[in-house]
Amino acid sequence: MTDVSIAGLHAATADLDPPLAALDQAALQANAADLVRRAAGVPIRVASKSVRCRAVLEEVLGSRLTASGGFAGIMGYALPEAIWLVRQGARDVLLGYPSVHRAALAELGEDDLLRESVTLMVDDTAQLELIKTAVGTDRVRPRICLDVDASLRIGPLHLGVRRSPIRTPDQAARLARAALDRGFEVVGVMTYEAQIAGLPDTNPAVRLVKRLSAAEIATRRAKVLDAVRSVVGDLQIVNSGGSGSIEVSVSSPGVTEVTSGSGLYVPTLFDGYRSFTPRPALYFAEPVLRRPARDIATVFSGGYIASGPAGKSRVPKPVWPSGLRLIGTEGAGEVQTPLAGAGELAIGDRVWFRHAKAGELCERFETLQIVAADGTRTTVPTYRGEGQNFG
Repeated sequence: MTDVSIAGLHAATADLDPPLAALDQAALQANAADLVRRAAGVPIRVASKSVRCRAVLEEVLGSRLTASGGFAGIMGYALPEAIWLVRQGARDVLLGYPSVHRAALAELGEDDLLRESVTLMVDDTAQLELIKTAVGTDRVRPRICLDVDASLRIGPLHLGVRRSPIRTPDQAARLARAALDRGFEVVGVMTYEAQIAGLPDTNPAVRLVKRLSAAEIATRRAKVLDAVRSVVGDLQIVNSGGSGSIEVSVSSPGVTEVTSGSGLYVPTLFDGYRSFTPRPALYFAEPVLRRPARDIATVFSGGYIASGPAGKSRVPKPVWPSGLRLIGTEGAGEVQTPLAGAGELAIGDRVWFRHAKAGELCERFETLQIVAADGTRTTVPTYRGEGQNFG
């Protein structure tokens, strides 16, 4: 994104007091179109954790599927969230993670619409037992998807995230059989290749790991699917990938859908990818409070640190005006953030930042200012602005 585009956000929100968050609608739409192009006709499920704004979810999903692909369904991150989304009109929510929320599971068990619309994620028979106890009846058959570990293992090395204990075809088949025996409807399998989707590809060593991992999981996934189908029959869902690995996922036989969310907003963690052209869409602005030195301006707040391993990659990045940088001894602060390279910034001016991760920024703001290409502005609530916080 160019400075001209940020200047457009700046102008469109000039009457508002910062801190504020603004979304470039044209960049969002371009990112969505690029994701559809990369998916090559395979449906894309929107990861709600990376969006956390119903208006944006609805805009993306409103385009529906076309002959060239498109968005269909939501991947939620918490069962209470999935229930809330269904109550608001969603009809296809796949949980990306197991849930042990007993009250939400009991609500699911009592409501036909919720059970038709929500698919639970499991990777352990203990989860099955907890779900059955919370649901409190044997008369219903909750929909479930099996989470299969997609990390790459080379000898003692584990390359990827620590997710599911289910890895082999035999393990997946045993879990599927246990689920059937307990009265569940097994409808899908998910493999999330974090070591492919979540790592920039500018480093030759990383590119090698990605190639090895893609080949390994494609072979192993095919065997897992055969094993699970031998127990439950056809599967409705074979979910894979993320914004950084769409091309890899759609090229793998058996995959029926991919997941993407961060690729809509494009936070700074996606700046290092070479497989696609990122267009940053989501920004936040902070006001200048002080000028403690000739080259330093101090803005309000700004310490919106992203999750993951603590380090430079998780801090927000000042991007407008150009030339600003965080100070190493203070970083991004809880109530103030000093910035070097301040130039002519004056008290009351704004500094625009990008966050390191996508949807997490919405936990800091009650509204997003969506700015259209013509400069018009629409204010929409985030999850937080609707009074929702799912942890």
